[in-house]
Amino acid sequence: MQKVISGKTHVFGNNIDTDQIYPGRYLELVDPEEIAKHCMEGARDSFMSEFTGGDIIVGGTNFGCGSSREHAAITLKSAGVGAVIAKSFARIFYRNSINLGLILIVCPEIDKLGLEGDCEKVAINIEKGTVTNSSTGVEISCEPISEYAMTILESGGIKNMIRAQYKK
Repeated sequence: MQKVISGKTHVFGNNIDTDQIYPGRYLELVDPEEIAKHCMEGARDSFMSEFTGGDIIVGGTNFGCGSSREHAAITLKSAGVGAVIAKSFARIFYRNSINLGLILIVCPEIDKLGLEGDCEKVAINIEKGTVTNSSTGVEISCEPISEYAMTILESGGIKNMIRAQYKK
């Protein structure tokens, strides 16, 4: 797993719910490539046409609120989102995302980066717990990822972590 993640931003507001991340009308899809085509469609129809694999989503408070289904996290992972940074995450969405190997960064002071909109570049240093606006050089601290969550992320998800433990 990369310890520094860089990418262009896609900025969203507060209370982005799971139906905005992955609309419920697509729940019958099972192919990850098909699922990825609808990533963030409920929040911004044009998202996937503007998105490049590895880009970073920036949210406000309560990102991932709504239902407990994993589809929201699955679509972000399938689309190739490099990480999601938000002031706060809904608890179940956070757990689902970590379990799938999607990097989430809790950063209550994200506004201090001065992101003016989409397509600004940021760098996330997971080990240092910082996010830097590449344009301005402004760096802020974020909440550290727990040791257990890091183990899951470094394994590529909880299923991979458990498989590796059984092989020992």
